[in-house]
Amino acid sequence: MSDASPALAIRPFHDERTGTVTYVLSDPAARQAAIVDPVLDFDLKSGRTSTLQADRVLAHLAEAGLQVQWILETHAHADHLSAARYLQERVGGRIAIGEHIREVQAVFRQLFNLERSFLPDGRQFDHLFADGDTFRIGGLEAQALLVPGHTPACLAYRIGDAVFVGDTLFMPDVGTARADFPGGDAATLYRSIRRLLDLPPATRLFVCHDYPPEGRAPAWETTVAEQRARNIHVHDGVTEAEFVALRTGRDARLDVPALILPSIQVNIRAGHLPPAEDNGVSYLKIPLNTLGRQ
Repeated sequence: MSDASPALAIRPFHDERTGTVTYVLSDPAARQAAIVDPVLDFDLKSGRTSTLQADRVLAHLAEAGLQVQWILETHAHADHLSAARYLQERVGGRIAIGEHIREVQAVFRQLFNLERSFLPDGRQFDHLFADGDTFRIGGLEAQALLVPGHTPACLAYRIGDAVFVGDTLFMPDVGTARADFPGGDAATLYRSIRRLLDLPPATRLFVCHDYPPEGRAPAWETTVAEQRARNIHVHDGVTEAEFVALRTGRDARLDVPALILPSIQVNIRAGHLPPAEDNGVSYLKIPLNTLGRQ
């Protein structure tokens, strides 16, 4: 990464309901920006969507006079619906994700028995990143890093000394992402984490979610050094075999995320709702007896 890059401005938006942190990244001098992991509000009981979180982002963009170049997804999330398409319709930008989203789409196309017109080839997104691809946000150079394990398509985005790690790592006192989703793998996750923790110790890591233990306020910024010293699952000295045993054991006891079924159906479509049926209404499917423990 170039040391001559302009300063990166980072504006986080924390959503208390899902624990998600959306980021607006910008080059203030060029007034160019990217949005990372935007949230579309969803009420599971009523099936209604709303745009409270996304509208907070829009207000910031307008106030700062920022033009959006990219809307970046770290992966197809299972705990919130993406507001990527809603934001794109209002401020532009290219919606991007990792190229391995095709694998995720193929799995869930089958699980949900999606319409024949849904093709698992990534065309729903404007751009698919390969590992190591570089791109720009104004004068800032950014790089996509493949960090699979939680899902096959997980990416981290590196800009200078800041890395936006998605769900690969959480805050040190929370640990790491689960690896039991379709295509997930604990050993692969360990290697992805070590890739991140091999970066310089002062590298800033920004997590996508925080589920703080009792008594701690939500937080989302840490460092490589802090993670290596204090991460409860993968601090220095934890071997791959030890991590796999720990992660596998924990995952076997975890409940299915509350929003996984609605969110995946939207997120593999880059934030589009499923096509409306002949009555003008979009529907989300609930496959019976397929996910979770028996």
